[in-house]
Amino acid sequence: MNAEERRKEILARLNDANKQISASTLARELGVSRQIIVGDVALLRAQGHDILALARGYVLQKSALAERVFKVKHSDEDTEKELCLIVDAGGCVVDVFIYHRSYGEVNAKMNIKSRVDVQAFLDDIASGKSSLLKNVTSGYHYHTVSAESEEILDLIKNRLEENGFLAPLQDHEPLKLKKK
Repeated sequence: MNAEERRKEILARLNDANKQISASTLARELGVSRQIIVGDVALLRAQGHDILALARGYVLQKSALAERVFKVKHSDEDTEKELCLIVDAGGCVVDVFIYHRSYGEVNAKMNIKSRVDVQAFLDDIASGKSSLLKNVTSGYHYHTVSAESEEILDLIKNRLEENGFLAPLQDHEPLKLKKK
């Protein structure tokens, strides 16, 4: 089992657990040292997973947030407007992904919750070291957005629609997107 598979397994075990799981228990069950588990948990937290370290082990904080996928399309210049519409309405942009006919789904975590996060993201893109994932698919992309309620997600949908950012799903897109 490689490191990525091990971290997925840690998340799965924490998600399924009804009580805390110690680093020692995870280490023994996954065949690595306790310190490797501690490092894996630190990396998972850095990726945005809400893992709490308690007296007797780790617990995955399960969110009661509502979540929805929006298919959108806009120019590079409208990226800031799109992201700010979402966070200003109370949403968190969990990720961005594209569905490419040859490559399949390509996904990147974002975890953008505020205008400060939006600006940090835009500054990183402006540095020229990266480009927007949407440009691989002629501007079409998807965001998983979380919020405290379905009503907030409805508000976000309406604002995206009012600004011409929502895009219709096509027949070739995965069925799972059509159900969200």
